[in-house]
Amino acid sequence: MTARPADIEAIAQDFELLDDWEDKIQHTIELGRALPALDEADRTEANKVSGCASQVWLASRKVEGEGGPVIEFRGDSDALIVRGLVALALAFYSGRAPGEIVAADAIDFFKRLGLSDHLTQQRANGLRSMIQRIRAEAAAAQA
Repeated sequence: MTARPADIEAIAQDFELLDDWEDKIQHTIELGRALPALDEADRTEANKVSGCASQVWLASRKVEGEGGPVIEFRGDSDALIVRGLVALALAFYSGRAPGEIVAADAIDFFKRLGLSDHLTQQRANGLRSMIQRIRAEAAAAQA
């Protein structure tokens, strides 16, 4: 699930049409269900995100993009809502250049969607852990 800025804008507009918190969560779950399956080979301890109450795996690879190297992320979770949060984080970050990923903080994106204010403390901490992990991998790829 690689999204460009126009796709991110479309996702945000979809969420803006949803007035109710439960509708936003349901849409998040649907996005998670649409997330491509993560290969079993990527479900390793090294790919597990620490700080998440649910199990979350993130795998990445650096590939050559149109304007230079980009990082593609893949991920999964054993919890439906968290899998949706993974899908949204991947939509925000995957396919970007390492420097762009390091500079971008998806927390504002999640606030815009109306999700961050309603997440439990554990899910909010897990989301921050995912974002930190993605940005750390991008920083390492930059070096």
